[in-house]
Amino acid sequence: MLMNEIYTELLITEERSEKTFGQNATASGNTVNSEQLINFFETSAGQDGSVRALLTKGVAGIGKTTLTRKLALDWAEEKIDSNAQFIFPFTFRELNSLKEKKYSWVQLLHHFFADTKGISCFDKLQIVFILDGLNECQLPLDFHNNEILTDVTDSASVDVLLTNLIMGKLFPSSSLWITTRPEAAGQIPPEYIHMVTEVGGLTDPKKDEYFRKRFRNKALASRIITHIKTSRSLHFMCHIPYLCWVTATVLEDVLKTNYKGEPPNTLTELYIHFLLDQFKVVNEETDPLKMIVSLGKLAFEQLQKGNLIFYEADLKECGIDIRAASVYSGLSWFCPWSFLKICVNTPFCFVHSSFQEFLAAVHVIVSFINSGVNLLSEEESSSQQSEQSEVKHLFQSAVDKALQSPNGRLDLFLRFLVGLSLQTNQALLQVKRTGGSLQSSQDTAQYIKKKIRENPNVERNINLFHCLNELNDHSLVEEIQQYLSSGSLSPDNLSPAQWSALVFILLSSQSLLDVFDLKKYSASEEGLLRLLPVLQASNLCLLSGCKLSEKSCKALASGLGSLTCNIRELDLSYNNKLVRGHQELTVGLKYPQCKLEILRFAFFVLRCFYLTSHLGYFYNHGLPL
Repeated sequence: MLMNEIYTELLITEERSEKTFGQNATASGNTVNSEQLINFFETSAGQDGSVRALLTKGVAGIGKTTLTRKLALDWAEEKIDSNAQFIFPFTFRELNSLKEKKYSWVQLLHHFFADTKGISCFDKLQIVFILDGLNECQLPLDFHNNEILTDVTDSASVDVLLTNLIMGKLFPSSSLWITTRPEAAGQIPPEYIHMVTEVGGLTDPKKDEYFRKRFRNKALASRIITHIKTSRSLHFMCHIPYLCWVTATVLEDVLKTNYKGEPPNTLTELYIHFLLDQFKVVNEETDPLKMIVSLGKLAFEQLQKGNLIFYEADLKECGIDIRAASVYSGLSWFCPWSFLKICVNTPFCFVHSSFQEFLAAVHVIVSFINSGVNLLSEEESSSQQSEQSEVKHLFQSAVDKALQSPNGRLDLFLRFLVGLSLQTNQALLQVKRTGGSLQSSQDTAQYIKKKIRENPNVERNINLFHCLNELNDHSLVEEIQQYLSSGSLSPDNLSPAQWSALVFILLSSQSLLDVFDLKKYSASEEGLLRLLPVLQASNLCLLSGCKLSEKSCKALASGLGSLTCNIRELDLSYNNKLVRGHQELTVGLKYPQCKLEILRFAFFVLRCFYLTSHLGYFYNHGLPL
């Protein structure tokens, strides 16, 4: 069975099993199926409360693309009741390839959907546009300086066409569904997004259910489930359906064979096992490492350029014979060349962006080991520089580049790269290095902790904690867990790095995000400011009696207006100082992307559309909070 068929089967199974997807997916577990989703688009634009543009965010492999395809397929097969006359699915990968060309929207639709030729009155039809993979967009999306278009027959660059579509200048009565990784959501100004949803992934019971359905051998299924639950990192990763499938594939092979090592516990180990597993179908004359190096070179060079799509010439430059690739991929999707696939209207891409990031990291490591070249540094290494210094510089420059990269583009690449610094992982790849490996990983861990202490952006620090997991360094997390178990958690006791560790632990716990009570951790202004990412990820947020000030209100208002905020219900009871901050709070409630439905005080409750109109009245008349 083809990979995307298996993957689609998994996603659809989970959706029909009330997979968490919807407005409050990560928190309440309420679901939104395909039929409900299309209903979001049926409200006519221009009316109060209408949903013209929906943005769905989710991490890599969580199922965003699969959901858009399923929606389009269900509509085409008339399985859902919709007034939409057309659904046009686009990917930013496809649109990137046209960034140097000019079209009108009519011409663009004719270009991608040949069956529509002869139709020109698209602006008078009920249309749903799907723009999948905003995080892969290489277009400027300059909403402030791009020219304004109102005629769908006017020609312009694809960038200008997209910004005018998103702003509603073109196709104002159409509906728009955009998907993205969370870190890239900010590329679109919030005033053009009317609803934000998140694909929350698989809950713990659904993970178990998947593995039990995946394997007929009940004993094997139980062993796999037990192993996953013993690994905090692996268990957390399996909420992503794609990684759930990869994990099942790898652990099945490991546990059914006489593999003498430890089963994989980190993302890097998992991908190494998965990669090597794919080469087993290739004949014995093939050198796996040579093929890995070729694919890795392609992955790295295209990642450096920001390309997710490439051409036959790019493959040839990296020593990949396209004829051999086509022969191999005819055998089975499990062979290594299946890491590449032919895309619609474009030649090649990796089957999943995570494979490109992983293979790119492999290429950097292998190049450094074989030739001593640091592909991440523009400076040539000095002959006087010690080998250990060069190793440290490689990984430190990788950390710096990832932190500086826009929209977290190199986060997953960094995670794989630091995982490959371990000698055990290099041995799995059959890449040998003499000396320094263990010490370099320790130095890398210390450098990452230094960056966590220095970096005020807690959300960017989350990936650094994932990197520490890859290095099997859990010291910061263990420190916080000791505080939590002892009940001695206090703002005075915690360093900035420990605050970041607390955020990482809380964001990793789905049950805690259902209802988050700030008093359990720190009923203070500092607690709110430090834990704001956790507050934003929760469904019900309890801030009762937390001594919140005007500054707290300003931060809370900013949080409510964020595209990443999921708060539906907020309890602000017994915070008398809020009288001076209610104006800032009101500003946050007025953001179009604010999803708050219920605001609680000690003696009254405000709901939905009455929030902004009534809040000032209660404050101005001195009513008790």
